[in-house]
Amino acid sequence: MTDTVYTEYVLIENDADLKNIIPELQGEAAIGVDLEADSMFHYQEKVCLVQISTQRLNLLIDPLSVADLSPLTPVFADPRIRKILHGSDYDIRSLYRDFGIEVHSLFDTQIAARFLGLRETSLASLLYEKFHVSSDKKYQKRDWSQRPLPAPMLQYGVQDTCHLLLLAGILERELMEKDRLFCVEEECELLTGVRPNSSKKSPFFPGFKGAAKLDPRSLAVLEKVLALRDQLARRRDCPYFKVLGNKPIMEIARIKPVTKTELAGIKDLSLKQIDRMGGAIIKQVRKGLNLPDDALPVYPKKSWQRLRSKETARVKVLKSWRERVGGKWGVDPSVVCTNAQIQAIAIANPGKPEEMEDIKGVRKWQIKLFAPDICNLLQETG
Repeated sequence: MTDTVYTEYVLIENDADLKNIIPELQGEAAIGVDLEADSMFHYQEKVCLVQISTQRLNLLIDPLSVADLSPLTPVFADPRIRKILHGSDYDIRSLYRDFGIEVHSLFDTQIAARFLGLRETSLASLLYEKFHVSSDKKYQKRDWSQRPLPAPMLQYGVQDTCHLLLLAGILERELMEKDRLFCVEEECELLTGVRPNSSKKSPFFPGFKGAAKLDPRSLAVLEKVLALRDQLARRRDCPYFKVLGNKPIMEIARIKPVTKTELAGIKDLSLKQIDRMGGAIIKQVRKGLNLPDDALPVYPKKSWQRLRSKETARVKVLKSWRERVGGKWGVDPSVVCTNAQIQAIAIANPGKPEEMEDIKGVRKWQIKLFAPDICNLLQETG
């Protein structure tokens, strides 16, 4: 594996320099983009670095120093400028959350890699496979809100974007050879519509893993402890896991300890945590236990549809068909059709290809490539 080489970049730390660079960006056909954030270190995560690479220039934009990033808005919105990102879901949500920036004309190299059937789709794997460039990920989980940023971290930021344009070109040509580029383009267009959703809102329990299996009294205790964690994390300006992990919280909700001795029996709860906030935890547990029955929380029921026998049979047939197509394409079967899409198709039971256009979640590229085969299979299944 080759060593990471030094790559030149321009660090932008004020509004004037950002405005001056915008005309050059607006003249580009494509730009590589990545972000670094501080989610491991603060209560409210934020974007701490925006990396942009063109064919001639690598930019590192510091949003903690640049007061106004709005000059970038028309660049990201311009459909004539292709934005190359890798695993862009988080980046698209973060740009909108922090700066109101919408991304259009997206090409996600991770989605492209999945449609090409590549086993390893991480950026580090792709860069090594295509260019024999190593990517040192030791800075990935560092505190990007620290200032000044050390030179090695800035260099790490550059490495995540400086190869994206070349990588996208290679993947795009391979997709065209397999006639799958239009599939990726549609998936990317849909991805540009994702928006941030905050889990730091009361009630907290609906978004907590495992809460659906708890009884109402346990949910009451869980909610009280989660509210305490949120309060402490906000006060300390740190992420939830640095206050109290999910595993001990779930155990507290189940066991409902009301003494420090009982708390000491909770696995993954340290003596230091018990000493520091044991009293507060017990107080919240008691509040949950004392809540009147008619005030107990109820886990929201998801709209769930039990499949009838014929629909179950269709699902089985469609999954077998998906396996065959995935094997023929050399991709993971979920690329061809997700489980949710298969279930929706099985329930709708379209008789004609055009009827698939009304099924929620089904893509246009899937209708174009597979609708006739799917309809024939469903007719044979009944």
